[in-house]
Formats: sequence, C-alpha cells, structure tokens
Amino acid sequence: MQLQLIRNATLRLTLAGKTLLYDPMLGLAGSLPSYAGVATNPLADLPLPPEEVLAGVEGVIVSHLHGDHFDRTARELLPRELPVLAQPEDAPRLRAWGFEGVLALEDSASWQGLEAIRLPARHGSSPEVLADMGPVAGYLLRAPGEPSIYLAGDTVWYPELAAAAAPLAPDVVVTHSGGAVWGEGRELILMDDAQTAAACPGRFAVPEDGEEVATT
Repeated sequence: MQLQLIRNATLRLTLAGKTLLYDPMLGLAGSLPSYAGVATNPLADLPLPPEEVLAGVEGVIVSHLHGDHFDRTARELLPRELPVLAQPEDAPRLRAWGFEGVLALEDSASWQGLEAIRLPARHGSSPEVLADMGPVAGYLLRAPGEPSIYLAGDTVWYPELAAAAAPLAPDVVVTHSGGAVWGEGRELILMDDAQTAAACPGRFAVPEDGEEVATT
C-alpha cells in the first residue's frame, strides 16, 4: 500500500496494484466560495500540477459531493471512462456529469480487484445540521496480501459507526479530523482530536482536513 496526501481530503492510494484517487479537489486556491465568511477556498494551491495528481489513476472514490471533496475542476479534468465508487445518493449526479462507470455502493461489492465495504457516516449530529450537510459515506477497502484501509469521510465518531467499524478491524484508518463546526450552535461536523483517538486505537494516518479549507 502507498498513500500520498495531496490536499485537504484528496489522496492518491495504491492498493493491490491499482492507483486510486480519493475525493479529488483539484482547483486553484480561492476557486471555491467561503464556508465561514472568512476566506475563499481552498486556502492553498495543489503541491503539484493536476496532471501529476491524475497520472496513472485507474479509479476514483468519492465520499460525497461537497465542493471541497469533488470540485468543478475535478469534474472537468477526470476522464469520463474512469471507474467511480460512490454512495447511491450521489450516483445520479455523477452519471449526469458523464461519468460512465459509476458503482453506487449500497453495502459491499468487488471493485477494481478490491473488496469495497460501505460504512455509515454522519456529517454532524442534529437533524438540522445533517439536513444541511447531506449524506456522506465511509469505505473500507481490502485485498489479499494487503493492509485494509478505512476511509472515514466527513463524519463525527458515534456509537453506530464504532459498532460497524470494530468487526472489520482496519489496519489503516484515514480520518478527516479538522474538528470543524457548523451553525450558530457550533456543532461538530468532523472528528476532533478526542474522537479521532477513539476512532484510531492502532496505527493510522490522519489528513488534517481543515488546514486548507476554512470552515470555522
């Protein structure tokens, strides 16, 4: 397994000989609107040209379609024939954008030579914030002879998620742990440090989602 953090939640992942791109946000700094009225997003440019980010990519994994996880630039640059793994709620929009090989993952499936398992996720806790944020998915990927990896997505850590993840015992956990909050009540919409420690009792990788996108 090889992991390369690009920016925010965007990762290049090589697993079982396949090179995959997770949550591609490929636009220039400032190409997205402000979420908190502080600064336009992202706060930093990509560390390498988009063409290098996309080089050799054989599939795309999408946790959800917020602009800081799948932006307009990604929509423009990604080849339409690339296989895309997504939650069912996002599949119609992806297909409408012309992506031909969208797998809407309900529970589990074989994808790109890997076993892909969908895990629950909540981008907040209250009904009001969850309605604002919309659905999001976590994924566990595994293949014989490789470490398993859990891509948590934009979620808080909560009992039902803990119960679903524990039996899978992922070797690597990637969380979006910016501790971002939302609304007047400043409700947590991403794991903070305490929740991350609970989610990752073993070895883990943590993209510090929040350093390149202003949400609070």
